[in-house]
Amino acid sequence: MTQQLKAAPVSDAPPAARPHIGDYWRLTKPTIVVLLLITTIGAMFIAAEGAPPLDLLFWVFIGGSLAAGGANAINSFVDRDIDPLMSRTSQRPLPRNRVPPRHALLFGVGAVAASVLVYGLFVNWLSAGLALLGAIYYAGIYTGYLKRATPHNIVIGGGAGAIPPLVGWAAVHGELDFLAFILFAIIFFWTPPHTWALTLLVQKDYERVGVPMFPVVFGEDETRRQMVLYTIVLVGITLLPVATGDLSLFYGAAALILGGEFLRQTIVLWRSPSKSRANKLYRFSNNYLALLFLAMVLDRVFANGGFLP
Repeated sequence: MTQQLKAAPVSDAPPAARPHIGDYWRLTKPTIVVLLLITTIGAMFIAAEGAPPLDLLFWVFIGGSLAAGGANAINSFVDRDIDPLMSRTSQRPLPRNRVPPRHALLFGVGAVAASVLVYGLFVNWLSAGLALLGAIYYAGIYTGYLKRATPHNIVIGGGAGAIPPLVGWAAVHGELDFLAFILFAIIFFWTPPHTWALTLLVQKDYERVGVPMFPVVFGEDETRRQMVLYTIVLVGITLLPVATGDLSLFYGAAALILGGEFLRQTIVLWRSPSKSRANKLYRFSNNYLALLFLAMVLDRVFANGGFLP
């Protein structure tokens, strides 16, 4: 049984120094926000088969930034007892006592509420509802319950990160269709190998705080094997838009090349495990998703005459 250390005490004591805007900016986890915006806005270009109206892009960018940043701030509030004990998270604003926990919670809830209003008033209420669902799914269902309750937390919770493409699609069409749900499925099956690659790097942190991540419960070898299996399914799903005729062989070739490299790296990690290979795979997985969405955008855009209306 994994030895657990007592989590850091939760305190609402005021910060040692007056927080400034940079502390709240870091609460939003900007790197994660950028990746979520890529999939949201990428889905808009795919749905529009070209460039969506600039005003729509602007409001989706604002609403998406608020929703993702707010959910991340709430995540930091919920995890404020374990973040100080983990090397990867110990320098965040709450562990460093830079922002009072109550302020972080209010900031996060306020940002999510503002995102719903932005989407509802300037885009449409379907996109507003989906953005709210994504924030609740991540900050409430995943962080608040699944993360500490089951080793399948990432698999079940992966739906939260897969919702942004649905938001982007709904922003353009006001409804969802089959290709939108393929985009959802791509991110859903991409999430486990992506996240487990990172978990393999910081597994001892999760053991220390008693969070039952998959490698902690089932071991590293089984985790790497599951990463291979999920990647195989992922590559198959990325080819569905070609089979349905929604995207052309240009995208199909890009998906095969990118997916082949993703699968190659997971197999190499499985057969010859090392921290450096896990880190390389984790970094590639971020680029993989961005490049895959870029290939879809280029396919749809240039198949319909380019970026101009």
